Amino acid sequence: MAFKFQAEEARTKLLSITYQVGRTGAVTPVANLSPVQLAGTVVKRATLNNQDFIRQMDIRVGDTVTVVKGGEIIPKIIDVDLSQRPAGASRPVFPEVCPDCGTALVKEEGEAKWFCPNIDGCPTQIKGKLVHFLSRKAMNVLAGDATIEQMYNLGLVRTPADFYSLTKGQLLMLDGWKEKSAQRFLSSLEASRKVTFDHVLFALGIRYVGETTARHFGDIDAVAAATRERLLEVQDVGEVIADSVYEYFRDRKHLEDIDRLKAAGIRFSMENGAAASDALAGMTIVISGNFSVSRDEMKRLIEANGGRNSSSVSGKTSYLLAGSKPGPEKMKK
Repeated sequence: MAFKFQAEEARTKLLSITYQVGRTGAVTPVANLSPVQLAGTVVKRATLNNQDFIRQMDIRVGDTVTVVKGGEIIPKIIDVDLSQRPAGASRPVFPEVCPDCGTALVKEEGEAKWFCPNIDGCPTQIKGKLVHFLSRKAMNVLAGDATIEQMYNLGLVRTPADFYSLTKGQLLMLDGWKEKSAQRFLSSLEASRKVTFDHVLFALGIRYVGETTARHFGDIDAVAAATRERLLEVQDVGEVIADSVYEYFRDRKHLEDIDRLKAAGIRFSMENGAAASDALAGMTIVISGNFSVSRDEMKRLIEANGGRNSSSVSGKTSYLLAGSKPGPEKMKK
């Protein structure tokens, strides 16, 4: 039995609703709030999830709302005080076109969110994909949102392959960048050429392909040539992921960018990284506790050698790898 403290709540006024585009094209409504103190920070914004959420909660601009922090981190609205609703408050109208590029939005069957389909032309999506490509769990290059914003505005990058054509002279055009910061970026970029294929595939930002799914593929050419039926044979790949991967590799622009990344020396097969084997084929392994190597590296090695990672002990568990301070329940089970 688990006991949780009641989440701290705060009441404030909803001033306006804006709509943000994510790197996958999903359009998310955001509530702009009158600043209020909540769980140690001043909260000015809260996610509204999607159009259905706004309708279900009957949220309107001018409403007095109750805000909590989901997981004590992300502010969200849990209640609307209808008695405080101003006269004439109208329901918000969800945009029909992308707030960034103006492309007509689409909503796929079974999806709760509206999407901008202009994946290679919408500036916000392009910048989001570039940030994702360089992120720690992807190519692990030292750069953040502000750097990407500058590079994009100066016309230096539009696709991930563009990073590997950057010169020190171009980097010194960025605000605040000196010789040392430019060299650090270039060194970090050089180190990314050694990143293993599963991280490279994750870095491409294919919709629905997360870190775990990426580990199940071994070669980019095999993935690109695979039919939907072949993709469905891959462990943990269902119809949604299979369709997304298949469509991604039918786009000529994506294939051209992958060719440029190959030319830049990026690894596009597991064979280029750690030697893979089937030594752990059919085994399910649970990791618990602290080790001298990272969890991510252990999981990568397990899957590179045919094993499957699991977060909980069950009848299917082959081995429990217990480091220092392992979970007592896992040990007991």
